Amino acid sequence: MTEKLLLEKDGPIGWIVFNQPEKHNAVSHAMWQRMPEYVDDLAADDSIRVVVLRGAGERAFVAGADISEFKDRRRNMADEEEYGRIAARGTEALATLGKPLLAMIHGYCVGGGVSIALTCDIRIAADDARFGIPAARLGLGYDHAGIRKLMNLIGPAYTKEIFFTARTDFSPPEALRMGLVNQVVPKADLERFTRHYAVTIAGNAPLTVRSVKCTVSQLLRPEGERDLASLDKLMVECFNSQDYQEGVRAFSEKRRPQFQGR
Repeated sequence: MTEKLLLEKDGPIGWIVFNQPEKHNAVSHAMWQRMPEYVDDLAADDSIRVVVLRGAGERAFVAGADISEFKDRRRNMADEEEYGRIAARGTEALATLGKPLLAMIHGYCVGGGVSIALTCDIRIAADDARFGIPAARLGLGYDHAGIRKLMNLIGPAYTKEIFFTARTDFSPPEALRMGLVNQVVPKADLERFTRHYAVTIAGNAPLTVRSVKCTVSQLLRPEGERDLASLDKLMVECFNSQDYQEGVRAFSEKRRPQFQGR
């Protein structure tokens, strides 16, 4: 059986590929089970500076959950809770990855595909991408944490528009206007552009990038739940690092710094 979730490493970039193109890369039970293992591998590999999520084939990033599994794995609320626990472990692994996480989106990014893209720090879309969450067409209840994540990114009005209309044809310009994606590029340039972005990020100081990612995450929490002391510690680590010395030295010597992440 073909592996439905792939892990690839290319220099400083780690790739996680949803590999079910015959089903528009709909996410299966097995994919979610494998996800924490792959994320842990990339998190532990110091040579990997940036991780990119992508879909296999030409037609989709991720087109939601694999509905063909519903009759066997999601028959009732008990099944749904078990599936939810497995999916939550995979989502949590992505959401807590300390390294920059990018989504390279082409074709359909629908339902669970939008949820997966929201776990990423940066979303880069091809001009053929189409977005939507069709929960209201299916009568699904939608978890408040997922709605909050979307609302934190695009605001309440656009969140309601996406859910109320249940459209699955929001275009890249619409997604860019909402703030759902960071960049839109021609499909032919998508991989080149994403790879260039990833390499650019990988060339910057890992401790600074990690500090900023953690800071944004903390500041999105309610004020009383923020761990500001941990953020102060990360800032101190940056200034006390060899990379800081290298950055200052490289600036004065008019050359590119060679950061080591320490």
